[in-house]
Amino acid sequence: MKKKVSALLAEHFNRWGITHVFGVPGKAVCPLLFELENENVTFVLSRHEAGAGYQASGYALTHQSLGVAVGTTGPGGTNLLTAAAQAKAYHLPVLFITGHQPIEATGKAQGQDSSQFGTDLTRMFEPVTLFSARIERKEQLMLYLRHAIEQAMTGKRGPVHLSIPYDVYMEEVESFYIPLPTDIPSVVSSDIENVVPLINNAKKPVLFIGKGVGIAGAYEEVRQVAEGWNIPVITTPCGKGAFPSTHPLSLGGFGLGGTEDASHYLRSGTDLMIVIGTKLSDMSLAGFTPEMYPHSVLHFDCDVTFTGKSIPVPSKVVLGDAKANLQKLLQVATPPYCTTFSEVAATLTEPDSSEAPITTALTAKQTVKTMRALLPQDSILFGDDGSHTFYAVRHFDIYEPGTFFFDDVFGAMGHAIGFAIGAKIGAPDRTIVCLTGDGCTFMHGTEFSTARNHHIPVIFIVLNNGQLDMVEKGMSYSTGRSVGTIYETRLDVAQFAASMGVPSFRCTTEHELAEAITSSLNADGPVVIEAIVDPKEVPPTLSRVVQLK
Repeated sequence: MKKKVSALLAEHFNRWGITHVFGVPGKAVCPLLFELENENVTFVLSRHEAGAGYQASGYALTHQSLGVAVGTTGPGGTNLLTAAAQAKAYHLPVLFITGHQPIEATGKAQGQDSSQFGTDLTRMFEPVTLFSARIERKEQLMLYLRHAIEQAMTGKRGPVHLSIPYDVYMEEVESFYIPLPTDIPSVVSSDIENVVPLINNAKKPVLFIGKGVGIAGAYEEVRQVAEGWNIPVITTPCGKGAFPSTHPLSLGGFGLGGTEDASHYLRSGTDLMIVIGTKLSDMSLAGFTPEMYPHSVLHFDCDVTFTGKSIPVPSKVVLGDAKANLQKLLQVATPPYCTTFSEVAATLTEPDSSEAPITTALTAKQTVKTMRALLPQDSILFGDDGSHTFYAVRHFDIYEPGTFFFDDVFGAMGHAIGFAIGAKIGAPDRTIVCLTGDGCTFMHGTEFSTARNHHIPVIFIVLNNGQLDMVEKGMSYSTGRSVGTIYETRLDVAQFAASMGVPSFRCTTEHELAEAITSSLNADGPVVIEAIVDPKEVPPTLSRVVQLK
């Protein structure tokens, strides 16, 4: 039986278990949107295409499936590019579909032309996806769709892109079905047995773990390795949610927002750094001095591109899926399985007794601590890019792995707002919280309206200090002055949210904040909590400051 290309695509989404597709409509994608209705797939009208891409990414993360974002021709497609790059940084399987003017008119002057004669979206998406193609005739649909989902769902995983012209949507093709790839064998290194002696012979090792642990779902394996060999654990900023910060072996984070415990342990000398799931970027190694260099590095990663390039010591790479390789390690090795952790505990620094007492005025630090005290321990927190999340990296305790998500690799401001919305749709039974700032809200705060109109109960907590804080402090501390970092007229976040029909709170004291959070936990829709915080507070990000000349 023959079906229209648009109908076949929508049917695939339904059969794949995709419940929601995110986007902004336009003529070139209307055929697909009509068919989504026929397949009972909800179309979420986002306020900006980038917001749609972020929402599809958050959905893919918590729903553990493919996310889909749709944008029309020209600027509708270019607006999705940043979201695709952000999804690539998270290795999230998201299908980005962009519109295209009728293929039969290619070469003629057309509005919002997405061909090689105008804005060539297929080429634009190539650097920010794993696969990008234009379907120029109906016969290409089956193979191109198969290529796209295989790239998205297997191996390194990540976003893919298909550009589909309006007239191709309307063509009929013989019906077919391509199942989503499942049970794909994980890549396991053949060198695992050779790394066991490195770990067994290490006198003072350390685990240095990043976002890749979460991408691979290797939380339990990391815990078993840490406990099995009594190895203390340090997390990168975006690896924050990969290991409980309350565990006896946790030294907290390193890099921006890192702890003194982690720095102290590295300064005291290590002979083996076991790196899992991190590229060791400048954000993760901010403040990493030569005295902290280990004797050698054992690096577990799915990509060899950056291994052995950040720390100038001998490095051995274990290539492949982190979860599968750690499982193999635990199978072939015989760790001592220590349970007291006393040796590690003895290396930790004493608490800072000189810390200033808590006052009634709000600071970013106290906002984060109040959040942690009142939010359920299994809440999932999405941190946006800015100083606000680095306060959480430093002060927000993790009780359950996989409950904190943050990206310091691509770092698109405002992405967490969309991620949180999509994540709540993908995991409706979880408490989803977004921690963002006024700068991020200026960029993508209109997505509060998306959450309101689709009745998505996300708690948005906005730290407002009237400036681009991370840039302001970094520039000021580097050069003694700053340019273009302070808003002459502050955003009134609570009124902004209220103008879109979203219940909001404006908090200037700890008591007001506590009442707002408590009230929001029982809301049946989104809530925006604005925390007015001290603009002069020193953020935990200045280890990255360099002198600019």
